[in-house]
Amino acid sequence: MRNLINFIIDHYHWALFLLLEVIGLTLFFSRDGYQRASFISSTNTIVGWIYEGRSKVTTFFDLTQTNRELTSANVYLNLRVKQLQDELEKYKDSGTTRSDSVNPLAGYKLIPAKVVHNSLHLKDNLLTIDKGTADGVDKDMGVVSGNGVVGIVYKAGPHYSVVIPVLNSQSSISCMIEHRRYFGYLHWTGGASNMAYVDDVPRHAHFKLYERMVTSGYSTVFPEGVPVGKIIHVFNSPDGVSYRIQVHLYTNFATLRDVMVIDNEKVTEQVELLRHAADTLALTNR
Repeated sequence: MRNLINFIIDHYHWALFLLLEVIGLTLFFSRDGYQRASFISSTNTIVGWIYEGRSKVTTFFDLTQTNRELTSANVYLNLRVKQLQDELEKYKDSGTTRSDSVNPLAGYKLIPAKVVHNSLHLKDNLLTIDKGTADGVDKDMGVVSGNGVVGIVYKAGPHYSVVIPVLNSQSSISCMIEHRRYFGYLHWTGGASNMAYVDDVPRHAHFKLYERMVTSGYSTVFPEGVPVGKIIHVFNSPDGVSYRIQVHLYTNFATLRDVMVIDNEKVTEQVELLRHAADTLALTNR
């Protein structure tokens, strides 16, 4: 206690100084309206700087989520634009325009990702995306862009995944001619990165050039109706029992950046229901 008293006595002038400062400032700002307003304005400026700095820090850490949302929006909008363009070409001769198309990805869980590595001119091209199992990506999930089909996830690590794109000799995706239900399998045989072929289209199929090829929905990878490309040429198959269709791909692999991975849980459920219905029908007809 004695030490505390001695400390106060030795430093009383500092305490007196602070007390007088507080009293002086209180009298000064309470009597002078201009100075009070200036003080408040200065305080607001400082607080504003603090808030602005905090906002910038928060915005920086929110960039990942913002980029994810922008990627999703970009893919959705590009798909819709492609649908509307195709519908416009389809009905322009009749002088009317309408759209009965439904977004084939509506209702599916989609995981936005960016392509961090891509190749175009190899026999078996691969691409790498910046999402992995930690983000919900798994093997055998379908990958699409804003224009159409990209490929299928081959391997998934914690934060990156390798995709087998359409531009790979091992790729085989079930496709059909839109609105006509004739289907075949999409293959790439090398060469131009914007061309591929659909094989095994039946000879009795009726269709026209420039009609759309879309995914058939007959697998657990892609839902029905995802754009693939347009028909530009028709050949006979080597064995002469089916058609081989040359397709101009909608996805531009040379500039591919934003993609979406399709969570195939819903696709799997849909295909299993179809298989069950087919098995039930087969048993009924016996």
